[in-house]
Amino acid sequence: MATVITMPRLSDTMTDGTVATWLKKVGDKVSEGDILAEIETDKATMEFESFNEGTLLHIGIQEGETAPVDSLLAIIGKEGEDISDLLSGKSSDKKEEAPKEEAKTEDKSADASQEKTEEPKEKTEEPKEAEAPKAEAAALPKGVVVVTMPRLSDTMTDGTVATWIKKVGDKVAEGDILAEIETDKATMEFESFNAGTLLFVGINEGESAPVDSVLAIIGPEGTDITGIAENYKKGGSPAAAPAKEEKADAPKAEAKSEEKTAEPEAKQEETVETVADGKRIFISPLAKKIAEEKGINISQVKGSGENGRIVKSDIENFKPQAAAAPAAKEATKETAAAPAAKPFIPAGETFSEEIKNSQMRKIIAKRLAESLFTAPHFYLTIEVAMDEAMKSRATINAVPDTKVSFNDLVIKASAMALKKHPKVNSQWKEDVTIINHHVNVGVAVAVEDGLVVPVLKFTDQMSLSQIGTSVKDFAGRAKNKKLQPAEMEGSTFTVSNLGMFGITEFTSIINQPNSAILSVGAIVEKPVVRNGQIVVGNTMKLTLACDHRTVDGATGAQFLQTLKLYLENPVTMLA
Repeated sequence: MATVITMPRLSDTMTDGTVATWLKKVGDKVSEGDILAEIETDKATMEFESFNEGTLLHIGIQEGETAPVDSLLAIIGKEGEDISDLLSGKSSDKKEEAPKEEAKTEDKSADASQEKTEEPKEKTEEPKEAEAPKAEAAALPKGVVVVTMPRLSDTMTDGTVATWIKKVGDKVAEGDILAEIETDKATMEFESFNAGTLLFVGINEGESAPVDSVLAIIGPEGTDITGIAENYKKGGSPAAAPAKEEKADAPKAEAKSEEKTAEPEAKQEETVETVADGKRIFISPLAKKIAEEKGINISQVKGSGENGRIVKSDIENFKPQAAAAPAAKEATKETAAAPAAKPFIPAGETFSEEIKNSQMRKIIAKRLAESLFTAPHFYLTIEVAMDEAMKSRATINAVPDTKVSFNDLVIKASAMALKKHPKVNSQWKEDVTIINHHVNVGVAVAVEDGLVVPVLKFTDQMSLSQIGTSVKDFAGRAKNKKLQPAEMEGSTFTVSNLGMFGITEFTSIINQPNSAILSVGAIVEKPVVRNGQIVVGNTMKLTLACDHRTVDGATGAQFLQTLKLYLENPVTMLA
């Protein structure tokens, strides 16, 4: 008899898993102990062994897709075995095994309740809210998928839709970006794992909603989705209700005709997203191609299409001198909303504006306040001679395809110093102090909405070139909102560098639950005394912020002495 394999719980905090790679495909023979797939958890990517043998008959979660623990992962059985019964029960299994007969009767009673609206609410609405979501999940029209607000980080409870990239009526392909969602850690692009037409948007731009609220509905064009969103509504965005009420009151024919009127727009050239000067620009592929051929900067072109989208005629009619006109005269919604588009304020007049705090900014404020007011901070500053580090960096960067920054040297030296002083690499708990003997250095990266801290796992085991490549990759993806939550978790120590801005010395707030954070200043050329002589030297100031609950003054000072030794003698880091 065939065996259903579900998404395993591979860590104590795991709620969802992502299939990174399938090592077996449908039709392959599977032996007990064979690796079925590699699964990404909230902590690591792990190999998942089979505890059964037979033939892989079905794959329930494709590569790159994420699903909750206990979701249908695969079915293993005898070659040619009929598994239709197991597959037909798939939806009900995921929804706490609601019986099919109940699902059908609930579906019919839901339709009947729309006609008998005068019956007491206790008899019609309470069962509907309690059980209808499960029934509807099993009775969704063919091809229709309800997309909910995803949990994009382990601490995320609510999400804010920053931007909808697709609009109702648009075609959606698997892998297309549906929306940009603000979490408590970053603003991230949310990809669609389904193909079809965007039939419904449940959370409007700028609105927040709890995880698992109805975000969107995707399905075949023209599908009647009346009542589906309502049955999945619990915890959803109140602002979405009017749209659903209109659909519920309107005849199905009207809903379909509206879909058809939107069809010509959906069949237009697919919009391509381009980022220029920090601003998202919508442009058709043909217009973009023509602009590249003519060498036209698309950020200077005003789009005449829907939502300011640039189309072919805009590029063909573009005149360079038009770009020289003052931006204020255009008075577009985008420029009006941006702080830079508030010029020409007469002298002597006061002017202020309100900018809504992003989800990321709120969480940054909350976490830093908690850190500063719960952890007793103290600060230690040391000055390091950087002449030898500058010579070593020049030698390393002379190797082809190698690029190492001074910050990379500081990160490597910090990781090695932490191995010698593990008390700095610690974490305070109410009853115990955790001493970490693995070193994961978080690197503070400034982004438009605030600050993110991607983590270099096992930093002490990385070479300088590996650190340089990883930091560059993290910084680029952070600015493009491509970092994954797992890449920002698990730090044991943090490095923050403002030296590139000319800041010579500063203090930072500890990134909890770390016990310390290192603030790195700029390298300064100045007179120094060496061997009794005044000479020109290059120095850099480092400031260590410590949590006095776990790190004493002497412990922090010893760590800085070791760090200074490594930086002033870089060859010791290669030993």
